[in-house]
Amino acid sequence: MKVRMSLPTRLMISVIVLLICLVGLILFLIEKREVGAIFEEQKEKGMLIASNIAHLNLQPLLMWDKEGIEENIEEQIDQKLLYVVIYDRNNNSYAANQFIKDYHEIYQTSTLPADKQAGSYSFVTKQFEDRRTQQVMRILEIETPIYAKGSPRRWGAIKIGLSLEDMRKEIIKTQLMLVLIGVGGIIIGAIGATVLARRITRPVKKLAEGTVNIARGDFSHKIEIDSQDEIGNLAKNFNQMSHQLQLAKEREAEAQKKLIQAEKLASIGRIAAGIAHEIRNPLTSVKLNIQKVLESDKLEGLEMDHLEISQEGIGQIENFIKELLNFTRVSALNFDRFSVDQIIDESVKMISESLEQKGVRLERDFQANLPEVYVDADKLRQVFLNILRNAYEAVDDGGEIVLSLSHQDDSKGKKIRIEISDNGGGIPEKDWETIFEPFYTTKSSGIGLGLANARKIVEQHKGSIRVKKKEGKGACFKILIPCGGRNEIHFNHR
Repeated sequence: MKVRMSLPTRLMISVIVLLICLVGLILFLIEKREVGAIFEEQKEKGMLIASNIAHLNLQPLLMWDKEGIEENIEEQIDQKLLYVVIYDRNNNSYAANQFIKDYHEIYQTSTLPADKQAGSYSFVTKQFEDRRTQQVMRILEIETPIYAKGSPRRWGAIKIGLSLEDMRKEIIKTQLMLVLIGVGGIIIGAIGATVLARRITRPVKKLAEGTVNIARGDFSHKIEIDSQDEIGNLAKNFNQMSHQLQLAKEREAEAQKKLIQAEKLASIGRIAAGIAHEIRNPLTSVKLNIQKVLESDKLEGLEMDHLEISQEGIGQIENFIKELLNFTRVSALNFDRFSVDQIIDESVKMISESLEQKGVRLERDFQANLPEVYVDADKLRQVFLNILRNAYEAVDDGGEIVLSLSHQDDSKGKKIRIEISDNGGGIPEKDWETIFEPFYTTKSSGIGLGLANARKIVEQHKGSIRVKKKEGKGACFKILIPCGGRNEIHFNHR
């Protein structure tokens, strides 16, 4: 059965195991080296002690002064130096401290070869049991020949036994210190491995969460990673990918919206065309009959007034049918190069008399040297006139309408931005999109095709129209018209 572990856990365990192996190998090598160094130090110390004792007892040995030699030996014996044995030239025991004489296997035996030269040593480590204390200890036995100065003949040999208990304690102390260093190193390494694992896997976790959000359709998700390594590059590429997917999703939604709108308009067009056809024929007959009756001299004044009212009503119905048919038809545009400020000025002239009667102030904020645009001037004039009329109807007497005209650059190219705002009652934010739907109106009169037709014309120019949030009361319509066309953009200087 496989055990499931997270990536940080696996990375942390791998680093810790590798660290333990590495620290263990290093400590093993250091321990071997330290133990060897301590042992070599003991050997050097033993060689120095043996040489000093041999030199101290050389003169008594030449005089065969056994008592003097043993007195000197007893003075040298301590806890570290357990025994000293001096042999004659035939390797027979000659003098020793009193304690070691009971240990015949040490006292009677010399292992030094006869061919050993002056300054050479023999080393043996062995177990030694102190019969007085019943304590077993390790000792280092060192044996070296004794030569008289100027004589090639060996006079004897000296053997000493050094306790290795201090060395053993020093080795244990060294081993304990190395173990503590190793444990501390492993703990620090484990903490470092944990921090490193989290540091490495946190961006990976963010990437994993990002892929889950992308899989759920949230293409706006962005990964915040500031590192400049491969993970940072991966996050950057991921954000670019999600951005492209978000754009594709928005384009798809916009295309779907336009498709639904086109299907809706097509359905409305078919219905409207049928209704208009069914109404227009009998309406024409009614209109002709009323006109014929109005030509009669037998009508009284009251009857004449009623017939004229009916005739005006028929005219309104005809205008409704005409507007309805204009909305449902996809008419061809007559493109040419125009300046937008000129088209706006012509639209303003058409309602200037109404604005004066109501006392509405009209302010212009036009940017200089704006490029001309390749548009159908008559159609755009209808758009501006429709919005201006709505603004005129929305403001009170003495109200204000502001026209703003400027140049805008974005990722999709150069555009002319037109803003028409007023200080009237405004439009609720929930209705900002609905007002462009066909047959939607907040007026007591009207059929709700003005803004719908305006949006259709703007979109035919590859532009956009929407309601923009403004400070204070009132409404603001923002229209964007692309500057592109058949020829290069010409700037008009005003």
